[in-house]
Order: sequence, then C-alpha cells, then structure tokens
Amino acid sequence: MSFEKSATLLPIAVLISGGGTTLKNLIDRIEQADLPVDIRLVISSKKNAGGLAFAKSANIPSLVIGRKDYATPEDYRDAIFDPIRRLGASIVVMGGFLQHLLIPADFQNRVVNIHPSLIPAFSGHGFYGLKVHQAAVDYGVKLSGCTVHFVDDHYDHGPVILQRGCPVLDNDTAESLQQRVFAVECEALPEALQSIANGRIRVSSDGRRVVSIDSKE
Repeated sequence: MSFEKSATLLPIAVLISGGGTTLKNLIDRIEQADLPVDIRLVISSKKNAGGLAFAKSANIPSLVIGRKDYATPEDYRDAIFDPIRRLGASIVVMGGFLQHLLIPADFQNRVVNIHPSLIPAFSGHGFYGLKVHQAAVDYGVKLSGCTVHFVDDHYDHGPVILQRGCPVLDNDTAESLQQRVFAVECEALPEALQSIANGRIRVSSDGRRVVSIDSKE
C-alpha cells in the first residue's frame, strides 16, 4: 500500500513491552518511504523486550522505564513523557505496551493505541495478546479485527480513529486468528498515522469521536 506524500515528517515516540512487531512494521514502512513519520524515541517497559533490537538496528534512541521503579502512576507518567517532550515527539504510539499509563493534559488525543479486536469487544483490563484472540474464538464471533484509537486514562478506551475487520474461521485457533488480525493491523496503524500527519482528522467537540477534518461538527 502506498500513501500520500507529506511535506513534513510527523515526530513520534513508540512504547513497547515485548517483541516489537508493531514497531518493526512502522520501521519497515518508513524505510520504504510509505509512512511520513520520524521515530524519535522508543521506550520499553521491560529491559528484555525483543523490540529494543529493532530500535537499535534502525539507530533509534531507546530507553527502558519500568513501572516498578516508580512509586505512583503520576511518577511513572512523568518518567515516560519527559524524555518524549525533550526529543520533540508530538504523537506517542503504543505498540504492544502493556502497562497502564496516565495521559498528561498536553498529550490528550496525542497518544495512539492499536488493539487487536473491534473495541468494545474483547477489550479492557486483562485483554492483551493471545488472550484477546482466544476470547474471540471461544465466543464464536464471525468477525474480528483491530481498532486504532486515541488513549485516555482507561484501558482500551478513547476516541476511535479507525477499525478494520477480518473473518474468524470455523477452524481458527487463537494463534491463527492472531496472525490474520496482525496483517490487518499492519495496514490500519500506518493509515491512521498518515491521517494524523496530514491533519485529516480531529476529535469531535464532545471528545467522544474522531471525525473527518471536513466535517462541520
């Protein structure tokens, strides 16, 4: 998929906790000139996160900031966002970041998460990784997918930027469904970031929905 050219690059930071497949997808899109973003910083909540190797290979600065090192949620919030501010990132992307994180006022509607289900289905505290897909298979839904949304102070909550669906097959396992959903995620997150970079979307006046910049609302 090719994207519209943007005159300037959107400066972002990426938060990870594990293998970093979402980060790797973004790095690949940037290298292919398919995504007008500049990853200024990668922050991991775990020192052994595999995604740190992707940041190193791409010469992206990285930090490890663990939740247990901070006494309060506010202290952890400040530890995360202070270096993001210093390096000039205007958007933060949660790419498999598994820690609950409070959002400071200056980053309201500037933190983006991608969740591997069609929110509000199979979302919230405890729904991450294969747990999401196992829940979908167990319930017997016929459609799953992913949701890109702005983040607020609650788990998997905030204005939805876009959603993309994929079928759940009768013989799916959590692992096979995860692979199919991830393929959709690899298109959805770059598309959402492209819209942000080009200024094509905004949050509605009531703070609940993301609308086209052309909308009169």
